[in-house]
Amino acid sequence: MPVTHLKNTFVMPECDGDILYVNELHFAYPDGHAALNGVSLKLCEGDKVALVGPNGAGKSTLMLHLNGILRGRGDVEIAGMRLTRDNLPVVRSMVGLVFQSPDDQLFSPTVFEDVAFGPLHMGLPEDEVRARVDAALEAVRMSGYRDRLSHHLSVGEKKRIAIATVLSMQPSLLVLDEPSAGLDPRARRTLINLLRELPITMLVSTHDMAMVKELFPRTVVMDEGRVVADGLTYEILEDESLLTAHGLEKP
Repeated sequence: MPVTHLKNTFVMPECDGDILYVNELHFAYPDGHAALNGVSLKLCEGDKVALVGPNGAGKSTLMLHLNGILRGRGDVEIAGMRLTRDNLPVVRSMVGLVFQSPDDQLFSPTVFEDVAFGPLHMGLPEDEVRARVDAALEAVRMSGYRDRLSHHLSVGEKKRIAIATVLSMQPSLLVLDEPSAGLDPRARRTLINLLRELPITMLVSTHDMAMVKELFPRTVVMDEGRVVADGLTYEILEDESLLTAHGLEKP
């Protein structure tokens, strides 16, 4: 499938410092499959950006590069810090990666222990850990759940706790993979309202185009390991030929 581009490519405004800067990122898996073919991307502080595209486009592979789980050829910088092997722990604390399945992220007996895990391993004092847990749970509207058993929660509740586990690290960038997948309408609406209110730079990979339309001013389209469009969401969603060419549907 040939890649296409919007006629009016979105021009990022200049900002004092990029929260995310990706330049010419390439990556191939051991079987030789090239998953990223020169991806470049920039997010400024406060940006909330949707990342869309068909399955196999390279979205998840890109996200796994942002905190060093995968390492390809090219540059990745978080808040001006270039990702290297030496500063990997610092960068990982700056990038809050929330997986599609919250069960991949929640493994402690209680909600408090799950949310406290990151700050504890940062070596923070007990008072600071407790303060961070309280703030993170309040941010996701789950303050009353700190003593609950994580595995007894609903999917929607688990997803909000998974977000809290990374917010407790006070990251510069929040990266979410399919956050609305598997949610009933009420839980989905709660999540959308939560993401709207969180005052943090955000990159969200999703197939939920209705959520994209409602929540994200800017949308990046990936296909075949490339960024094929990067623009204002309303312009991208009005370009039916672009959407069709890259396996997307107008909401």
